Amino acid sequence: MKIFLTGSTGFVGGRILQDLMNNRYQVRCLIRQGSEHKIEPYKDKGVEIVYGDITNINSLQGNLGECDAVINLVGIIREFPRKGITFERLHYEGTANLIKTAQSQGIKRFIQMSALGARPHGKTQYQQTKFRAEEFVRNSGLDYTIFRPSIIFGPGDEFVNYFAGMLKTIQFVPVVGNGKYKIQPVARENVSMGFVKSIEQKNAVGKTFEVGGPEKFEFNRMIDIIGEVMCLPPYKIHIPASLMSFMAELFDWIPSFPITTDQITMLLEDTVCNEKVFFEHFDIKPIGFKEGISRYL
Repeated sequence: MKIFLTGSTGFVGGRILQDLMNNRYQVRCLIRQGSEHKIEPYKDKGVEIVYGDITNINSLQGNLGECDAVINLVGIIREFPRKGITFERLHYEGTANLIKTAQSQGIKRFIQMSALGARPHGKTQYQQTKFRAEEFVRNSGLDYTIFRPSIIFGPGDEFVNYFAGMLKTIQFVPVVGNGKYKIQPVARENVSMGFVKSIEQKNAVGKTFEVGGPEKFEFNRMIDIIGEVMCLPPYKIHIPASLMSFMAELFDWIPSFPITTDQITMLLEDTVCNEKVFFEHFDIKPIGFKEGISRYL
């Protein structure tokens, strides 16, 4: 069975590519010119590479031929409008282009990466465009499955490693607001296995799965756990959300600024779900947060 995979050079995509190969799937990766080195180890294992961009439907023509399923992982967490990198283009238009191309080339199976909190009247463009992409998938007539993961952690992640880096260097962590908002981080391995197992599961077709880890805790507690694993007691500095939002808006144009106003808005929401449906459906053993980060911090 051959899988057409987008986002294979990303944090989650790299793991899904690995698990697809381990489960003996043939994989064709859509990548941009210059990104080949990120999947170099898999070239000798039979991975096909085609060049294109999901925001350019013409670049997709003919590239999905002979594939049995599409896994779409493309997504961004911040926009760079001057470079044409927007939530609308990547999340919605890109997904629509892939769906149309899959339909024209006779592919029936489509698996979509969305996000926990996606909804029609979300507080951010990120949430709204993720939901609109879901709706396009649901109305496509294809055999779809949609996954909505929470914050994903694992080797090479930008989230946990960011705070771990701060603890190593300055031993204090800035926290937006009171830090009592709840989060439910999920291990990359768990997310990846859900995608892979869903490919041939008929009872996963037409379903949307919310994906969170086995624990729900306050943001403050997450910082404490990172400190425990690193044997570095964290000093948390609570910064008013209004001040952080002002700073984020002021410095949003700087790519290295660590957080955007949209990210602050979503962080302040309780980002949790009923994770048991996902783990029970796919018979996956959940990896706890402390157990998971202890493997790479």
